Amino acid sequence: MVHPVLVVLSRDHELIAQLPGWLAGRADVRACDNLEELLDVARWIQPSAIVADFRRVHAGGHPEQQTLETIQTRLPSVRVALLTPEDCPEPLARRALHDQLPVVRGRVDRQAVLHAFPDLFAETVPEPSVTEAVTATPQDEYAPLASLTGISRRYETNSPQLKQVLFDLEVAARHDVTILLIGETGAGKTYLSRLIHEVSPRRHEPFLPVACGALPNDLIESELFGHVKGAFTSAHQDKEGKFLAARRGSILLDEIDVLGLEQQVKLLRVIETGEFEPVGSNQTQRSRARLIVASNLELQPLVEQHRFRPDLYYRLNMLKFVIPPLRQRRMDIVPLARKFIQQFSIKHGVRVEHIEPSVFQALVDYPRPGNVRELEHVIQ
Repeated sequence: MVHPVLVVLSRDHELIAQLPGWLAGRADVRACDNLEELLDVARWIQPSAIVADFRRVHAGGHPEQQTLETIQTRLPSVRVALLTPEDCPEPLARRALHDQLPVVRGRVDRQAVLHAFPDLFAETVPEPSVTEAVTATPQDEYAPLASLTGISRRYETNSPQLKQVLFDLEVAARHDVTILLIGETGAGKTYLSRLIHEVSPRRHEPFLPVACGALPNDLIESELFGHVKGAFTSAHQDKEGKFLAARRGSILLDEIDVLGLEQQVKLLRVIETGEFEPVGSNQTQRSRARLIVASNLELQPLVEQHRFRPDLYYRLNMLKFVIPPLRQRRMDIVPLARKFIQQFSIKHGVRVEHIEPSVFQALVDYPRPGNVRELEHVIQ
């Protein structure tokens, strides 16, 4: 069964998180932070309906009216519902009345969303066990609409498969959840992790990548959790680990598959409770950082080989995103090659007059085991 696609133009992360539950799986929900992102999504996924969240209005509602007019002009066949303050601004009210658009004023709940598109969700949707309402004004702690830049516009790809992954990542990035990225070496996991951090509410805090595979096994715990003076031979002073140094930012644990079973136990505890002890200390510390983990390997076979704890695997596997290798998205090779040629010609002061088509054909034909990183090095 193909579900209708509901695109939500909103910066209210609470609303976006609740919508899938309210619809009980009867629609696929896509969230966008701004008009440009919404139109970009509509190029690849045909929306069945759009919910435009105009509960926070500016200049009497005229900018929101212009946004609405653009949506209707660019997507004339897509139905639109409006979320507005209780006192709906006159420009929006006039437009909604003229075009017979459903308007939800003030309080937004499950029934209001369902009634906005009664035929789209005609089949009875069971009541959720817990129904929450969304307040009329989104939380002020979130950044202004224009300051959030979508991952799908900054991670360039023409692959429908990868575009879908990026759209889903944009939603996950806005919430305090642990994200697992699986992909081959050079596929762009570190770059994606940084983008996740930069579009999240934590973007003004540190982003700290940790290459677990580059650290000696006996130093990984010290790097992550810190240590106190005298904890081991070379511990001449207290050291703050990454989980504290990140503050309220984000930590990337790359090559998580190299962690030993004992280290995995401590990591699981941090994920579930935020608590840990520095090496050599009995004092419990608390981490407030957001965790992103990455691996070149699928973790399920490691569980079967007793090299990875099942409880940690199931905890991480809740939000897993697989980054397809470059050989599975060959349509990206030529655009990426042109981009790298431009970057390196500027960097090295080399003027490129012409590129033979056979060069691009050779790049496309090669299986590229090192993925984007290898392509970049070849071009350089």
